[in-house]
Amino acid sequence: MSLVSFVVNGRRNTLAVHPLKRLLDVLREDWELTGTKEGCGEGECGACTVLVDGEPVNSCLVPIAQIDGARVTTIEGLGGRHPLQQAFVRHGGAQCGICTPGMIMAAVALGKKPSLHQIRVGLAGNLCRCTGYSAIYRSVQAATKRRNRRERRDRRDRHTKKLRTHFAD
Repeated sequence: MSLVSFVVNGRRNTLAVHPLKRLLDVLREDWELTGTKEGCGEGECGACTVLVDGEPVNSCLVPIAQIDGARVTTIEGLGGRHPLQQAFVRHGGAQCGICTPGMIMAAVALGKKPSLHQIRVGLAGNLCRCTGYSAIYRSVQAATKRRNRRERRDRRDRHTKKLRTHFAD
């Protein structure tokens, strides 16, 4: 057993665990974060994708000892309110639910304005057997557009507030 300290979805934790236990198993068994799915167990399907320090990784391939000091974000860490989660539901990107958490986590890592080519390349390691990929790509693109509209609105609101404050003096 080794002591491993890391942050999961914003919560710091120290765990006494065998250093070769997979990150996937720690998340599902020790943390009861069952949104991360095991598909193949060999790093081929991407169903178990989580973010480690902001980078997508197949959690079935990562021994927990490599996570010491890292920040891990799972699908639960998005809180159900992330634009990608909403877009996957609205645009048919989610079907059976096995690949969906990994797809969303890989898409989160793409940043705010990925092109269709970047989406295709970024999700290439995530396999889906239900939807075909067009609904998934459409979902990621829709979330990007929605996020960009919200950011423009927020900037406009901040600017308006600043102007009101300036002219109120």
